[in-house]
Amino acid sequence: MPGTRGLFADVSPLRESVEFRWLWAGQALSSIGSVMTMVAVAIQIYDLTSSSVAVGAVSLASLVPTLLLGLFGGSVADAVDRRLLVLFTGSGLMVVSLVFALQALLDWRQVWLLYLLTAIAAALSSVDTPARRTFIPRVLPLERLPAAAALTQLSMQVAIIAAPILAGVLIAAVGLEAAYAVDALTFVAVLYSVRRLPPMPPEGGGSGVGLRSVIEGLKYAAGHKLIGMIFLIDLNATVLAIPTALFPALAATHFGGGPQTVGYLFAAIGVGGLVSAVLSGPLGRIRHQGRAILIAVAVWGAAIGSVGLTRWLWLAMILLALAGAADIVTTVFRATILQTKTPDELRGRLNGLDFIVGLGGPNLGNVRAGGIAGLFGPVASIIAGGAACVLGVLALTAASKPFRQYDAKAD
Repeated sequence: MPGTRGLFADVSPLRESVEFRWLWAGQALSSIGSVMTMVAVAIQIYDLTSSSVAVGAVSLASLVPTLLLGLFGGSVADAVDRRLLVLFTGSGLMVVSLVFALQALLDWRQVWLLYLLTAIAAALSSVDTPARRTFIPRVLPLERLPAAAALTQLSMQVAIIAAPILAGVLIAAVGLEAAYAVDALTFVAVLYSVRRLPPMPPEGGGSGVGLRSVIEGLKYAAGHKLIGMIFLIDLNATVLAIPTALFPALAATHFGGGPQTVGYLFAAIGVGGLVSAVLSGPLGRIRHQGRAILIAVAVWGAAIGSVGLTRWLWLAMILLALAGAADIVTTVFRATILQTKTPDELRGRLNGLDFIVGLGGPNLGNVRAGGIAGLFGPVASIIAGGAACVLGVLALTAASKPFRQYDAKAD
């Protein structure tokens, strides 16, 4: 229907750019494979150790190399041909997935090896991801970046929902090695999509690799009236109000459920994000992107905090779905502002910083949420986190007039 056509995700980037079409398809398949590997690693470590602590340590094995190498990975991406760099890192990630599959097939049963492979994959990703994110502004006009970001989020939400189910079915029917092998196979599509691109050297000849280059990127982010704010707002949302560490306790003590209830809580955020991504068409017509981010993060915090105020599971799921939908709005405009306001010669370093914030914020937030829950209970933790997020948005709104008045169409 013509009246509703504008509601749905804008597929113009897929229609107009063959390069973006291949990149999007390759990344969509890779997202499914990556989530399948994440599920398989968790299952395998628990089978070997019967320890939730050991499973949780997988996040630490991934977080440490990301924090240590993320900014330097962006520095590398701003110094060399990014296409060649991603071909190298993508090949390395495929090899890691093949080793995952081999150790499962041969039943080596070495937990340390699973941690080591996870850390190596995280180290490669800390270089691969910042470099890969620089491709989209080079193959699309700037006005198509909101639509491209929404399409990327759409593929990621599908992966978050579908990949765990596919992994469970495949592991049960064939074995762990099958899930790992599928992940390795997805890199064929990734590498093919990148090989189709022309050379992608940084504009202006590139920068050096090292601490000075990293500091230059940090100074640019801190001094920019828009970019510095998007990182602060993202940290406000994740460090103060990420709820996932509380789901097991809330399911057991607040909603009177078990593992199935935990699954419902996790799925609700993903379903809300998927619906928001599918209905993302109007986002491309929003001029005041900073204001939209502030409103969306306020909705996120209010929805998360309200989960602790109800004992009705169905209402909690609706609130979490609303939070997931708001998160997509934030993510789309954060990516758009970052890519449009960062000079090409700095995009690797700024995308590296974005990668670290996107991974580190939720991890720190889960530590915060768990700590408060240990002292005051999960209900108090989720209510306090949501309230703190909303108050943080109000403070950031008052502190940055240029951000809340930013008009993308006027630039």
